Amino acid sequence: MNQKFQLAATVIVCLFIYSCGSSPQTPSSTSSSVDSSMIKPEANAGAADSKGTGKFTDVKLTHPLDKKMIAAGISTYDIKCGACHRLTNEKLVGPGWKEVTDRRTPEWIMNFITNTDEMIDKDAAAQAMLEKCMVRMPNQHLKDEEAREVLEFMRQNDGKN
Repeated sequence: MNQKFQLAATVIVCLFIYSCGSSPQTPSSTSSSVDSSMIKPEANAGAADSKGTGKFTDVKLTHPLDKKMIAAGISTYDIKCGACHRLTNEKLVGPGWKEVTDRRTPEWIMNFITNTDEMIDKDAAAQAMLEKCMVRMPNQHLKDEEAREVLEFMRQNDGKN
């Protein structure tokens, strides 16, 4: 009986991880269209910085919103994010995305998306979310460009222009 329970629990955990899209993507040899001015590799912001921990220290936002980036961000959300996050304030597995761009800087969001593990280990706001949600966000292995597209979709979801 105990082995059947362990097997069932293992299957459930594997299905949950799979549904969140945690499988790594193979690296692409194509060049990224992310503006290199978005990234300052020498910087590694500390937990006290509202930019979080990671390479993004100055994210350039578009005005008006970039419709192509939004469409790509929606696609990524549907595949990798929507199983755990709602576009409202509703907490599902992870927190809802409504007004996230009002609560966090673009740099913090980009660093969290692309540097999830280190952010959870070092950033106080990320640690507080972990305590509230009780589930560690899996690394989705998004490229910088994909993370920026998700950010643009988040901005649209929050009614930014």
